[in-house]
Amino acid sequence: MNNLKLYSEVSLNIQLQSTAEEEVILFSAFDIEQNRLFFASSANNIYATHLSSLQHERAWSKTSISTHVNRIELDEPVDFITSFLYLMEKEALLVGTSRGLLLLHSVDDIASQVVGGVDGGVKCISASPDGDLLAILSGSGQILVMTQDWDLLYETALEDLPEDDVNHVCDPQLSNIESPIAWRGDGKYFVTLSRGLDSTSLLKRLKVWERHSGELHAVSESKSFMGSVVDWMPSGAKVAAVYDRKAQNECPAIVFYERNGLERSLFSINEQANATVEFLKWNCSSDLLAAIVRCDNYDCVKIWYFSNNHWYLKSEFIYPRHDGVRFVWNPTRPLQLICWTLGGQITSYNFIWNSAVMEDSTALVIDDSKILVTPLSLYLMPPPMYLFSLKFSSAVRDFAYYSKNSKNCLAAFLSDGCLCVVELPATDTWEELEGKEFYVEASNSDSPFGSVLHLIWLDSHKILAVSHHGFSHSNYLSQTSLSEEDLGFYLQEIELACSEDHVPGSVTCSGWHAKVSSRNSLEETIIGIAPNPASKGSAFVQFDGGNVCEYIPKLGISRGAPKHDWSFSTTCPWMSVVLVGDSGSLKPLLFGLDDSCRLHVSGKIICNNCSSFSFYSNLADQVITHLILATKQDFLFVVEITDILHKELEIKHENFIHAGKKKREESRNFINIWERGAKVVGVVHGDEAAVMLQPYRGNLECIYPRKLVLASICNALVQRRFKDALLMVRRQRIDFNVLVDYCGWQMFLQSASEFVKQVNNLNHITEFVCAMKNEDITETLYKEFISLPSPKEAKDVQSHDSKGFDSNNKVSSVLLAIRKALEDQLPETPARELCILTTLARSDPPALDEALERIKAIREAELSGSNDQRRMSYPSAEEALKHLLWLSDSESVYEAALGLYDLNLAAMVALNSQRDPKEFLPFLQELECMPITLMRYNIDLRLHRFEKALKHIVSAGDTCYADSMNLMKKNPQLFPLGLQLIADPTKKRQVLDAWGDHLSNEKCFEDAAATYLCCSSLEKALKSYRACGNWSKVLTVAGLLKLGKDDIMQLAHELCEELQALGKPREAAKIALEYCGEINNGMSLLISARDWEEALRVALMHNRQDLISEVKNAALECAVLLIGEYEEGLEKVGKYLARYLALRQRRLLLAAKLQSEERSMNDLDDDTASEASSNFSGMSAYTTGTRNSSATSTRSSAASRARDARRQRKKGKIRAGSPGEELALVDHLKGMPPTTGALQELKSLLLSLVLLGEVETARKLQRAGENFQWSHLAAVKLADDTVSCDDIDEHTQTLEHYTQNIRSEVQNTEAFFWRCKVFLAP
Repeated sequence: MNNLKLYSEVSLNIQLQSTAEEEVILFSAFDIEQNRLFFASSANNIYATHLSSLQHERAWSKTSISTHVNRIELDEPVDFITSFLYLMEKEALLVGTSRGLLLLHSVDDIASQVVGGVDGGVKCISASPDGDLLAILSGSGQILVMTQDWDLLYETALEDLPEDDVNHVCDPQLSNIESPIAWRGDGKYFVTLSRGLDSTSLLKRLKVWERHSGELHAVSESKSFMGSVVDWMPSGAKVAAVYDRKAQNECPAIVFYERNGLERSLFSINEQANATVEFLKWNCSSDLLAAIVRCDNYDCVKIWYFSNNHWYLKSEFIYPRHDGVRFVWNPTRPLQLICWTLGGQITSYNFIWNSAVMEDSTALVIDDSKILVTPLSLYLMPPPMYLFSLKFSSAVRDFAYYSKNSKNCLAAFLSDGCLCVVELPATDTWEELEGKEFYVEASNSDSPFGSVLHLIWLDSHKILAVSHHGFSHSNYLSQTSLSEEDLGFYLQEIELACSEDHVPGSVTCSGWHAKVSSRNSLEETIIGIAPNPASKGSAFVQFDGGNVCEYIPKLGISRGAPKHDWSFSTTCPWMSVVLVGDSGSLKPLLFGLDDSCRLHVSGKIICNNCSSFSFYSNLADQVITHLILATKQDFLFVVEITDILHKELEIKHENFIHAGKKKREESRNFINIWERGAKVVGVVHGDEAAVMLQPYRGNLECIYPRKLVLASICNALVQRRFKDALLMVRRQRIDFNVLVDYCGWQMFLQSASEFVKQVNNLNHITEFVCAMKNEDITETLYKEFISLPSPKEAKDVQSHDSKGFDSNNKVSSVLLAIRKALEDQLPETPARELCILTTLARSDPPALDEALERIKAIREAELSGSNDQRRMSYPSAEEALKHLLWLSDSESVYEAALGLYDLNLAAMVALNSQRDPKEFLPFLQELECMPITLMRYNIDLRLHRFEKALKHIVSAGDTCYADSMNLMKKNPQLFPLGLQLIADPTKKRQVLDAWGDHLSNEKCFEDAAATYLCCSSLEKALKSYRACGNWSKVLTVAGLLKLGKDDIMQLAHELCEELQALGKPREAAKIALEYCGEINNGMSLLISARDWEEALRVALMHNRQDLISEVKNAALECAVLLIGEYEEGLEKVGKYLARYLALRQRRLLLAAKLQSEERSMNDLDDDTASEASSNFSGMSAYTTGTRNSSATSTRSSAASRARDARRQRKKGKIRAGSPGEELALVDHLKGMPPTTGALQELKSLLLSLVLLGEVETARKLQRAGENFQWSHLAAVKLADDTVSCDDIDEHTQTLEHYTQNIRSEVQNTEAFFWRCKVFLAP
């Protein structure tokens, strides 16, 4: 599905030196290293020129090429050059002559040296592909193979003839066109053509020779080969030769042989029977085969391409016969062909491969004089198959296609210089054209067009072309004489008109007239032209170097300062202009792909490894929305145009480089192309959303990228084409939830009626209903694919009225809306009722009760025996029930039927769910015998509907009171409901007492005590308060019980001891002082609780010096202890921080080292890189990576769980050298600050020391606390700052520097509330 496009053509002349005789060019040779081309003439002159002369941007304006001329001086006047080639190792030309001389000629030094001689003359010299060996064919029919040191390895006879049969000197005009020796690409074999044993026979044989030994490897059958034309494909697969079929009155055929001498295939060249093939040569990539074909009146250069077992003639150039055209492929650039004539005209042809798929997905494939037409939007037909063909008078060189507003036109330029135009019918009528071939006549014109290089449509009746006059083949095409000023390149507008009326549905192939309406001379090389889709009639012209200008009709090329910079940074042979939408306006966007696989967009490079690209539009106006891009690593990317316009490519696609190194589940924005070398050839726009790929072997593959499919679905949803969106979802197996989630399910509720009306297919609606789930699929499954903005209305959906729907339950709300829409939009049918039952069964939770009510109504109607029309619009009750059971769990349906208290319905469900009657029938019969209240109570118990069960059993009367009490005890959540339902005060107290017992058993002692108090159970209340440690409530309830003084005193002592045991000395001190009167014990408890101010108050209240001294001594002892702890903490903070900074510095050094090695890692394959990265993971600053086998990384799940458990137990410990040491040090530092309770105690101690007269001790204590807290805050801030940075400043990021900053920043913060201002340092 590709066409060979000629994008650059330059022709220059060599100024031949000899004037005494008619000098002609005979041979050519290539210097790959210095990019030079050498030509040998019949006057023994060597012409050398650089290929850059043919590629210079001003080459179009020149007529002659600069050359260096060297003459080969031969001893004998009759001696002449018969063959020559360039030896790269010698940096010289090896020249062979008719008298057998071998000369080594240095072009740079202009010196020749005789290195050998060959008997019978030199007929051909051919070097092996590696340059080590030389094969020389002598005029006497001998093959000599020697090294470049001129050591003869072996000599063998080419033909099986007697030794005395010798060929003498051959005519140079005939020998120079033959290449009788061809090497295989690896140099192991070479092939020759020779006559058979019968010297009178015209039959020849292919012979395959081994490189080192010279032994004959294989021989073909004797065939009628044409001349000595043979060439071996560089890849080594086939040997190409030519069959002469004049005896059969047929044109020559190119035949292919295998290395073993067996014929593989052949194809006809489709020329006259007397045509001859004089030269045949593969290009360096083995995909193009070129040949010189000599006909009666002209010579032509034909280029074939093989794909899908078919040979396509992709290009043809016709020269006058007297020019004697020759050619050579560029050995380093497979798509550059250099032709030269006997008179010295050199023409460089530069080709590119263009996709044959047009913008409307129509494939137009050039094959000789035919264009094979296939509408891929209708048929996905693999080449070489096609729908119909257009036949022309000669080979097609280039064409342009126009498709807009149902008008399809095609203009083709032929190798004979004719311009043909054809108008095709609308694409949807092409089915009637299947298998037909239409002959297209050439258009009539008063003036020649020249040789057309580029061709595009400006509108339906005007085309723009780049053409030239003055070259050999263009002169042949024009057949008219031109003045000197008419020679050169032109940009010309051609107006088209048809004298025949176009009949709808038919192909208009004749009656076209072409007229050149405008012609502009060109001084620069034009690389490509493309129509401007944003402006009718204008186009973009790209010059060599990447400069892009706009062409405006009647004004020509705009050279002024453009409003937009469309130019590329380098020449881009592939150029496309598309229409895109940007902020509500439409504008053109230029894409260009250069020879280095760099994709340019309006002057910027967005991809450095692009192999092919195309565009997709899901809009009716053909505004491009996506770029489809294939990379050299065989990844396919689907890029939104908005990402290019908003410059978000690097964020989403990482320049299309690193995607291949990620796991597929981590990065799903690309598709891995399954066949290496596949190219994007086209897309199918709109709802089809298909991308067509063509692998190297030629078949056609069609894929549907998820991103394009979802984009087309979303576009249909925005346009409210619900049926189309649903069909795309079904066809591409997309989650149905996208139909609801894209615009927001609340918005879908308002469109449910329209959705049902458009779809109008209950089977499809049922599929949709069954797929609903409570999940936003655009945020989970398709988060990576859907990035188009939702409609603006969806953002304000909360303001819309959604009365009757659950605002938090997507499934139930959507299915309710669908159910209402089904009832409103569709007529009553059995299928509709089943669909409604599906919406009920699939609700969340399933609405089985409502579904069974509908089935119950159907069953009652059946039992009533009515035969009205409405009854016939419903399914039978059994069918409806089976449908419900198929959608739901049978046990749930059975329980729902029981919950309706309809025993007959329950029995019907049980029977249809394949239950054994022995399992359910006795139970139902037992229920049927019970009173209605007890029956419902037992059903509710079975279904665990305990609230309903309690209501029913309470309503049964006092006889069932014990059952209701047992039900509440087994289900304590029923106690509040029981208190509401039971009115008897005595029974209420029993319920409260039972509730209190339950709360007490559940260790909810506070609630249990309050419940006991409600039913006046004071003893149980006292026990509950005592169990929860609420000593004040215990003593309060003791007062309500009116206990004696001794009992209360004993209770107080017991509580005091319990509180001490629980570690609550402050509360115990309060009981000892207030209830027990034990002052000494109370003081001891206050001191142990470090409640210094309260202890000093009590001592002063009782005016006891011994107690005051005791408080003072304890306070001084505590102050000394705290000062020591703060100093020790200050030392630990410094130690941990220094350790952390050292570790961090080493970690950064290791990271820098790993980053420097990352480039070499990227060159490894994915498995090696993955192994290397896994070896580095988990390394600390002190460990070295060990490269163990993959088996050592395998662990059982039990071992993994045990390891995780050990890590949890060891969490918080700092292990030197472990991978987590840094974070452990930071966590430990953050866990060292004093608690708020400790600071409160510190503040109380400071005030008490001041009251006791120990001012200096208080000052020392406050200073120690301040230093520790400042140091700790500074260390934590320093650790936080360095944990996220890539380097550490040893001068500023120190503890001392940060401590000074902290002192100035947090002087009056709440963290230092405990300080006394009187002790603050100045």
